[in-house]
Amino acid sequence: ALTHGFTVDGEGRKMSKSLGNTVEPQKVINQLGGDILRWWVADTDYSGEMTVSDEILKRTADSYRRVRNTCRFLLANINGFNPATDMVAGDELLPLDAWMVDYTRKLQEKVIACYLDYDFKTLTKTLMNFCVTELGGFYLDVIKDRQYTCKADGLPRRSAQTALYHVLEAMGRWIAPVLSFTAEEIWENLPDRKEDSVMLAEWYTDFPQTGASLFDDEFWDDIIKAKEAVNGALEKARGDKTIGASLSADVVLYAKPELKAQLEKLENELRFILITSGAEVKDFDDNAGDATELDSLRVAVTASEHEKCERCWHHTDDVGADEKHPTLCGRCVENVEGDGEVRRFG
Repeated sequence: ALTHGFTVDGEGRKMSKSLGNTVEPQKVINQLGGDILRWWVADTDYSGEMTVSDEILKRTADSYRRVRNTCRFLLANINGFNPATDMVAGDELLPLDAWMVDYTRKLQEKVIACYLDYDFKTLTKTLMNFCVTELGGFYLDVIKDRQYTCKADGLPRRSAQTALYHVLEAMGRWIAPVLSFTAEEIWENLPDRKEDSVMLAEWYTDFPQTGASLFDDEFWDDIIKAKEAVNGALEKARGDKTIGASLSADVVLYAKPELKAQLEKLENELRFILITSGAEVKDFDDNAGDATELDSLRVAVTASEHEKCERCWHHTDDVGADEKHPTLCGRCVENVEGDGEVRRFG
């Protein structure tokens, strides 16, 4: 049998009209929406007393908006994407996109297990962590450059859109039992959807086989940790007025051998992952740079000496090299007039 505790106010007191501490569901629905009330129920440990107050519901609304806004960003970035003609095959996805597809597929197993165990609090935590950490804190941040500056129908951009499409197909189903209205909104805006309603769909099973890769989960976990450490160094440099935006910076990463080997796999595309204009990897024993939260990494941040491309905002030594485009860098010229730049990793 599945049972739940009593609902109490923010101070743990039993609700009663005489105390005036009741929270009316209809009022919450009218003010915040039904999905926020449902999210609060799912996010509360029902095995004990369930605490609710205006302040708790406000925090619930904030976390709900993070999930909703993440889904909105995903939808916005597959605008113009036709799965029938633009989908990139699994073995042709860029390694970063292949990782995101595989990560989503594995996460779905955890999501389904939460539902089967009626473990809704772990479900909401899992969804929030995905939106905040893997998506918002890393993947979506990194792919913005490809989405906004690469050739519109080129492989680098279509690869990212393919990954976003698979994430949305899965995530819309994940949230449907809890955030029913939000899931339906996502579904209505998905291209090439097969069922009329998300409520008629089953768990997503069309994840592509991405094949074996040197860029496995352990690799990307190391890169995410390194990026977080570099972000800290960039934030400090901003505070010191050394740089403005991260793309105005060049960074040198002094890494111990194991991490250095991982970072070097990205070659000259490491700068795209770190969202800096320049990125170089050197031996940790050079004893340069500032300490970071990683014992295996020191980072030196300097302001780039190169001109800023007005299109992609990267500072590079080939801005203005093309006389017809004096304010653009070489790769932007290629994306605007040529076949589009080649991206190998992310």
